[in-house]
Amino acid sequence: MIEESVIQEIKDRSDIVEVVGDFVSLKKSGSNYKALSPFTDEKTPSFFVSPSKQIFKCFSTGKGGDSIEFLREVESMTYVEAIKFLGEKYGVEVDESEQDYNVNNEKESLLIILNKSKDFYKDNLNSEEGKSIALSYLEHREVSEDMIEKFEIGYSLDKWDSLLQYLSKNQFNKDQILKAGLILENNDKKYDRFRNRLMFPIHNISGKVIAFGARIISEQKNQPKYVNSPETPLYVKSNVLYGLYQSKNNIRKLDNCILVEGYTDVISLFQIGVENVVSSSGTSLTINQIKLISRYTKNITILFDGDKAGIDASLRGMDLILENDMNVKIVSFPEGEDPDSYSKAVGKNKFLEYIDSNETNLITFKVDLLNSTYKDDPVKKSEMIFDIVKSISKIPNSIKRSVFIKEASNSLEITEQALITEMNKLLINSENKFSQPKAYINLDKKESLKKDEISSAINFYERECVRMLVNYGTSDFEVIGLDRKSFIDYFLNEIEDIEFENKNYLKIIEVFKNEFKKNRVIDINHFLDGKYKDIKEDVIDLSANKYEISKQWKDKFNIHVSDEIDSLKKTTYTNILRLKFRLIRKMIKDNMQNLSKSDMVNIDRETIELHSKLKSAEIEIAKQLGNVTTV
Repeated sequence: MIEESVIQEIKDRSDIVEVVGDFVSLKKSGSNYKALSPFTDEKTPSFFVSPSKQIFKCFSTGKGGDSIEFLREVESMTYVEAIKFLGEKYGVEVDESEQDYNVNNEKESLLIILNKSKDFYKDNLNSEEGKSIALSYLEHREVSEDMIEKFEIGYSLDKWDSLLQYLSKNQFNKDQILKAGLILENNDKKYDRFRNRLMFPIHNISGKVIAFGARIISEQKNQPKYVNSPETPLYVKSNVLYGLYQSKNNIRKLDNCILVEGYTDVISLFQIGVENVVSSSGTSLTINQIKLISRYTKNITILFDGDKAGIDASLRGMDLILENDMNVKIVSFPEGEDPDSYSKAVGKNKFLEYIDSNETNLITFKVDLLNSTYKDDPVKKSEMIFDIVKSISKIPNSIKRSVFIKEASNSLEITEQALITEMNKLLINSENKFSQPKAYINLDKKESLKKDEISSAINFYERECVRMLVNYGTSDFEVIGLDRKSFIDYFLNEIEDIEFENKNYLKIIEVFKNEFKKNRVIDINHFLDGKYKDIKEDVIDLSANKYEISKQWKDKFNIHVSDEIDSLKKTTYTNILRLKFRLIRKMIKDNMQNLSKSDMVNIDRETIELHSKLKSAEIEIAKQLGNVTTV
């Protein structure tokens, strides 16, 4: 186990804005930061980070927590993995010496095995066999030592079980090695999956090796050029982009992601200084890969080889990019060239100049392809036109659709109206596919709906009361006649006679009450401990503010809006009164139902007296709140 003092030091050193910023493009919003949620496909930011509270909150999914919880959610890390990641990032040494590789949870065990294998493959490069075969190949391909180190390129020996033997000597479990995708099993015999190949480690976003791509070096019959790791609990090919770990910061900085086909394309572009590049590993972009890119930029530039068959295959998956409201540009290289060969031939400046002068949007690219290839074939031409209209219909923004329709009309010499008519058919069909049947209210359920309204109102005011306790009871402040400790004392006294219906809110109040009795004040992090996992999400939800009044209202426009803290005692008291008012009204309603069930001759005297007391209390609270109520 990792010592508690080490975990606390990591928490103290880590900055949630920095941690989240490695995975999501954050924008300042008042005292907080906001972004599009990394967990959903959304158009309006609902993901917020609070530097003062060191928490994040995603309002579209309800997820929230500290830096550790964020890493667990966004990267599917275990608790220990997240601690180690933060320790490495902030220079805190995490002692792993006592850890047993065979008893760790499965994902962590696989990570350790894969990263140990990566080191083994790297060491092989400097072996006699590695130098004569792999290093000489890399030198021939003009791959620099810096790139070999940056991408941790290695070599698998031309032996049946060199890796298996190495991992077994290091006490790794053979079943776990098999699950990591590093060995194969046939007739109860186990042997290495990768032999005599150049090894390209595939990293997750946090830099851990989760799989390998392996390229054959010597020509062999019936052997594929590339062999990839199989899918494992750590690696799903459609969710990963090669090179993203190395390029994510530059993608965000340049606000553009260059997409290429293969590993060597990525490495070659990095070598000339183009470092905002990733590879989909030879397949069309998937929805999850597009979402991954959208964390860092909304702009994608796709580099195609000069191979026409490859272009046609890749175009079939492009509509997904448009559908996700991304801006896509396409660059096609001359026949026989690819990003790898062209970048080596011309260098950085001319390479970037070529991209700038030859990039075109997807719709224009398809129109140009039609005019150059199918102009004299009416059938093929009509099919391609329909495909272009279909692509335009995928764009969520109606203004963008109109612009592309106009451009396509001019280039194809077809009336705008004809294209709009076909596009509207597609849009209507799409809407019908996803439309839901209308909901109708059953009149017999009116009574239960009224009860729901009462319960909803009570829950709202319970939430408001506890929200104030969580926000002002966990951080230092001072206003006239009130500070953090006196506020907690005041709050606990005022709600003493209230029984909260929400059990989690009750637990939160109890935590404050118990700690206050011990003369201790607590902060948000107190609730992020594992023992409070049943109320942690509620605490984060209560402490997160989705909206914030801009400072410019006061500083620039001289508009003063009173802050809640300016009249904290009064606001707290009012919220508690409103909750009491709703609870009394519920009790009156329940009591009235008891009266209606009673025999009018033998009406329960206690029920009548209770009703009278409740009405008196209701009127008294209503006066304080400035409400009007009937006797």
